[in-house]
Amino acid sequence: MQLPKDGTLLRIFIGEADKHQGKPLYEWIVLQAREQGMAGATVLRGMMGFGANTRKIQTFKFDTLSEDLPIIVEIVDTQDKLDHFLELIEPHIKAGLVTIEKAQVKMYRFEP
Repeated sequence: MQLPKDGTLLRIFIGEADKHQGKPLYEWIVLQAREQGMAGATVLRGMMGFGANTRKIQTFKFDTLSEDLPIIVEIVDTQDKLDHFLELIEPHIKAGLVTIEKAQVKMYRFEP
């Protein structure tokens, strides 16, 4: 698979407690990305944050663990593929933030 130099970055900001059919929403999004042939997906867990679903600050501390830390799912691919993918998953995201921005792809290599 080749990615064009001028790619697109999709970021999906959700909560760790967000679910899809009883399983973590971020897992479902990554599995859907793989099924749809996206170049790759990465899940990042935030240390602290708040968002659309909660105005309460969620934070990670060793003495008290939050059960709803911020999660960011990042996917880089072509604009067309990401637009189609977003149409597929958007109805399943009850609360969160989605951003799309240009990404300059410097390298995309894999070993089959």
